[in-house]
Amino acid sequence: MAEHTSSSITIEAAPAEVMGVIADFDRYPEWTGEVKEAEVLAEDDQGRAVQVRLLLDAGAIKDDHTLAYTWTGPDEVSWSLVKSQMLRALDGSYRLAALHGGTATEVTYQLTVDVKIPMLGMIKRKAEKVIIERALEGLKRRVESHPDADPAPADEAAPADEAKKL
Repeated sequence: MAEHTSSSITIEAAPAEVMGVIADFDRYPEWTGEVKEAEVLAEDDQGRAVQVRLLLDAGAIKDDHTLAYTWTGPDEVSWSLVKSQMLRALDGSYRLAALHGGTATEVTYQLTVDVKIPMLGMIKRKAEKVIIERALEGLKRRVESHPDADPAPADEAAPADEAKKL
């Protein structure tokens, strides 16, 4: 089984507000550093995305891929790779846990990446770590600044120096 990378962050907002930002794929290019385009291809009967095409640029990993999403209750979403040009696997999840009586949320992001081309394990894990850190920091910034506000451009909102090291 492939190794995975995970990290957590606390966001000063209720879990439902955090999940609302996570589920709004059309706005990912506004707050994530890696996602340059997002297109919902299919939705479930509750209007949640179940298949999404993403154009990703994460330094060492650049790809146009499609992910299948599974929603587990109101506090967890996971995804797996459907098709990709460069990736063999891209599996992950966001798990939310209410803190402080529901006024804050601990978000845990887990990610496993496997590429079709040979890549040293330490470079792959570094790419996973950068993707996770940028996603969590961008999510925190986006939620805490209120998602309807104009966010800072993704390049300014994330630690670009880390991505350049890939």
